[in-house]
Amino acid sequence: MSETPTPRPGGHHGPQGWVGDWSARRATLTPDRVGLVDATTGREFTYADLNRRANRCARWLAEFGVRARADGENEDGDGAGTGHGSAGGRVAVVSRNRPAVVDLFFATGKTGGVLAPLSHRLAPPELAELLEAVDPSLLVVEEAFAGTVSAALDHDAYTGEAPVRSLAVDGEATWPAYGDEHPADGSASDGPALAPGDPHLFLHTGGSTGVPKETVLSHEAIVWNSLNTITAWGLRPDDVTPLTFPMFHTGGWNVITLPLVHMGGEVVIAREFDPGEVLSVVEDRTATVLVAVPAVLRMMVEHDRWAATDLSTLRFAKSGGGPCREAVMDAWWDRGVDLSQGYGLTECGPNNFAMPEDWPREKADTVGVPNTHVDARVVDDDGRRCETGETGELQLRSPHAAEGYWRDPDETGATFGEWVATGDLARVDAEGYVTIAGRKKNMYVSGGENVYPAEVEDAIADHPAVSEVVVVPVPDDQWGQVGKAVVELVDPGDPLPLSELTEFLDGRLARYKHPRALAFVDEMPTSGPSKIDREAVAEEFGE
Repeated sequence: MSETPTPRPGGHHGPQGWVGDWSARRATLTPDRVGLVDATTGREFTYADLNRRANRCARWLAEFGVRARADGENEDGDGAGTGHGSAGGRVAVVSRNRPAVVDLFFATGKTGGVLAPLSHRLAPPELAELLEAVDPSLLVVEEAFAGTVSAALDHDAYTGEAPVRSLAVDGEATWPAYGDEHPADGSASDGPALAPGDPHLFLHTGGSTGVPKETVLSHEAIVWNSLNTITAWGLRPDDVTPLTFPMFHTGGWNVITLPLVHMGGEVVIAREFDPGEVLSVVEDRTATVLVAVPAVLRMMVEHDRWAATDLSTLRFAKSGGGPCREAVMDAWWDRGVDLSQGYGLTECGPNNFAMPEDWPREKADTVGVPNTHVDARVVDDDGRRCETGETGELQLRSPHAAEGYWRDPDETGATFGEWVATGDLARVDAEGYVTIAGRKKNMYVSGGENVYPAEVEDAIADHPAVSEVVVVPVPDDQWGQVGKAVVELVDPGDPLPLSELTEFLDGRLARYKHPRALAFVDEMPTSGPSKIDREAVAEEFGE
């Protein structure tokens, strides 16, 4: 039997109440229910376990100043252009998915601090610039990345002096070990007075050019995204999911982890993604929900365990982070799994759309209709709402939108306002279903006609020889710009001639949309959680 926290009179766990103190509220409601499973070690954690760990961690974080700012307390140059003059003390973490990262999320909520997960995939100069921007009061590092982080700390771009603690592996630790200094007291403690609009998460946006921007997410935004997800997707307290996203990404927190915590469900994490292991988790833990990027869904389909794995417990699966190919969706449908596509971004949500009940399969290339508390519109370059079926920029409005970018008022002003400018092109059909047409900056003009690479890529991906494809524009003397298709083949030893691809696309795409050149890669570059890095492809193959 797990230790159950003793509620304060009226069920109130300190001055922060429900704001930030998620683990205490959930531990009071369902103390003995398993909330987190570490598949790498086999350990299970009940909600009472998670809350006790978070209380110990919160007491420790407060010693480093990872807490809410007192009234009138500020830092020089702390303006984010977000309406907040200051955020609470910040703890940065560089780690794969581990229980300690979950501890830090709940603990920063209790202290009023901010959690800033940083990608362990970044190079030392990139990491150094992010550390300089975040300016953490404490840095927690998984030992596997000690070398990269040490190089970042020594880089000229980082001028801070944050203390560092190691998430030790096999007893080895470059810095003092995380957990050794945690007090033994896991009981509830009074926290600061927090407001719903106070920041809780810094999540950096993906990108290969320049340093990613830190997006400021408030307690309120996190809660609203969770509510949107629960109500639109129909999440339940008995739901179980394997987490396929890294916890430095909005997918790791806001796509499914926090909505399930809100409901008292179970999340299964692991250090590394392995399609076979995810299939095992689905069967062994009787998973009910799965959300992943298209590449992950495809790798699961292609795995040797696919045919033998029992998928009958999955109520639905969601694909996000880019278009999911028809062949992959067919494979999941053939197994009786209700797979559909979603859409989101770090700056808003990310869970903005859902499929209605009994949605027709001809809508499979859409992301569905807006969630309960989300407004969506498509506008032209002058800001006028587009007609039905017309392509323009997708803009979103919801209480789950982020506050802005940290210490970047210019970019904040360009993206945030009454509506969040997504930078993505979309169109809405007569039934209200939204189709994503690609990034606004990726569109090109060929012979006076607009060409949207996502549409061309979808058509090319239907060719049986194509595994993945990215289309980039290149200059052309006659047409101004034409498309070049960069292709990852199913069988690299079986080349695909341009003439064969052109013949395949006849009748599927207008001729001006056909790529006029082909290039091949052994494997597409990725950024974020198995997400194709379009900018890297364009930099190498565009002209």
